[in-house]
Amino acid sequence: MAEITITTPLGWIQIVSEDNVLTRIHFMDEAPLEAGNSDSFLLECVQQLQQYFDGTAKDFPFLQIARQTGTDFQQRVWSELVKIPYGKTISYQQLAVRLGDEKCIRAAASANGQNNLAIAIPCHRVIGSDGTLTGYAGGLWRKKWLLDHEAKNSGNASQPGLFD
Repeated sequence: MAEITITTPLGWIQIVSEDNVLTRIHFMDEAPLEAGNSDSFLLECVQQLQQYFDGTAKDFPFLQIARQTGTDFQQRVWSELVKIPYGKTISYQQLAVRLGDEKCIRAAASANGQNNLAIAIPCHRVIGSDGTLTGYAGGLWRKKWLLDHEAKNSGNASQPGLFD
């Protein structure tokens, strides 16, 4: 296992891989106690995340070699999340409809919250049906920052109703 912690506009982010497979991107509220052991794969991940924060990258090619463990349903939810375009949002209700069952909204929201690859699998792009920010494991202030950042860098200065 290899890991590295980087400093970003959102605080520290820990990136973990195993056998050149990305397994975790996690927000940290405190500085790490010790340095991790990185490798060339993780350094590529860091570069792509830095480009995201610079506004020059809108997707993550390293996702082709990412893995999360989860149920079949969670895997389906995470697969839907990567289809949400940069700078856009959908509601939890829309996510449930995309999964084929509008009644699975709570299960979809729960699976969304179990995502271990923050930013790269864009769970932050899912909002309430009324346009409000709801639930984000990294904190709502980070979710707002990410959505504002993407809106600004996608040419969508703002999305109507978002954050009013």
